[in-house]
Amino acid sequence: MMNCNYFSCLFSSSTAEISDITEDMEDLGSVEIYSYKQLNEATQGFRSPNKIGEGGFGSVYKGKLLDGAMVAVKVLSVESRQGHSEFMAEIASMSNVRHKNLAKIRGVCIEGTHRILVYDYMENNSLAQILFGNEIKTVELNWEIRRDICLGIAHGLAHLHEETKPHIVHRDIKASNILLDWDFTAKVSDFGLSKLFPDNITHISTRVAGTLGYMAPEYAISGHLTRKSDVYSFGVLLLEILSGRCVIEFDIELGEYYLVEKAWEMYNDGNLLQLMDPSLRGDFPDEEVVRFLKVGLLCVQETPSLRPRMSKAAKVMSNEIDIREVEISKPGLIADLMKVKIVSKKNTYSTNSKTSTNSETRSSMSCTFSSNSVFSNNSIVS
Repeated sequence: MMNCNYFSCLFSSSTAEISDITEDMEDLGSVEIYSYKQLNEATQGFRSPNKIGEGGFGSVYKGKLLDGAMVAVKVLSVESRQGHSEFMAEIASMSNVRHKNLAKIRGVCIEGTHRILVYDYMENNSLAQILFGNEIKTVELNWEIRRDICLGIAHGLAHLHEETKPHIVHRDIKASNILLDWDFTAKVSDFGLSKLFPDNITHISTRVAGTLGYMAPEYAISGHLTRKSDVYSFGVLLLEILSGRCVIEFDIELGEYYLVEKAWEMYNDGNLLQLMDPSLRGDFPDEEVVRFLKVGLLCVQETPSLRPRMSKAAKVMSNEIDIREVEISKPGLIADLMKVKIVSKKNTYSTNSKTSTNSETRSSMSCTFSSNSVFSNNSIVS
C-alpha cells in the first residue's frame, strides 16, 4: 500500500525516458500540465485523511487547487497494473472529448516517476458506492434518479461509439466506473483500457482486459472486441441499477448466480418486475420500468449483432422506439473462468477490406473483481 513516505523514494528519469515523456506531453491536447509540487500542495502532502480511494493502480486523493476548484487526484504507483501506455491512453482518449456524461480530465502530471491524473471531484462519489457500499446508505436512489443515470450512461457511450472520431470503445463499463456529481448526473470514467476505432475498423482482436461478469462472452473467450462489447457491459450495468443487485451474488438457497441469468429466468416466467430493487417499494411506473429491463436483456443477448447500438438503446428507454413486439433471445454468459482468453497475441485490426497488425504486444490479462469506486470513499482504483 502506498503512503506519503512513498513519494520521497524517487529517482531521476533517464535521458531516453525524458525524451519519451516530452513527446507524450506534446500529444496531450488541451489537458493542463500540473507540477508535482502543485498537486502535493493541493492534497496537503497526499495526507491519508484526503485519500478517497486506493487499489491496484495506486491511490486517489481529494484536493483543492489554488483557484479553489475541488479535484480528484489519481496517483499511479510504480507497481501499477496500469502501465505507461494505459496511462497515456486514458489521457489521449479523453483529452479532447467533451460530453456532460463523460468524466473530464482536468490535467496531468508526468514528472520523474510520477504519473498523476487530475479529474473534477464528484460530490456523490460512484454508482457502486451508492448501490453496493457497506456503509449505512444516506442516499436513496428513487426511480427518477435511476432512470436519468441509465439514460446518461447510454448517451455518454453513444457519444464515444458513434460521434467521437475515431470511435472509442471503453472496455470496462461497470458501476465503479460511473461517477455521480452533485445532482447525480452520471459520468463515465476510467479510460485506461479504452481502444480507438477508426471508421473503417470493424473489430480488434486484442488481449482480454476488463471485469468478469461485465465482459461480453465473445470478447472474454476470443479477444474479439467491438462496440457491441461495451453494449453488453451496459446491459449488465443497467440490470444492476434497476435491481440493486451485484452482477454475481450468493444466495443461501440458490448458491452463486449471475444477475443476467436471473433476469432471463424472470423474463421467461413473465415476472420481470420482480427483479426491481425492493427498496423502491414498487414506487415506479410499471410500463417504463419493463421497457428499461427489456433494454438490459436486449443488450446482453448472446449474438452481438442482435444487440442494439447505444443510440438506439437510449431512444428505446426514452420511448422513442417501440419494442413491445421485439423478440429477445437468450443472453450470453461466461460462467467458466478457464474459458477466458489469457494467451499472448498481437492486436489485429480488421477492416472491411484488409487486416493489419499493431506492433504492440500484450501478454497479460487484466481482470478486476471488485465493485469499488475510482473516486469514492473506501474504494479501489480499478
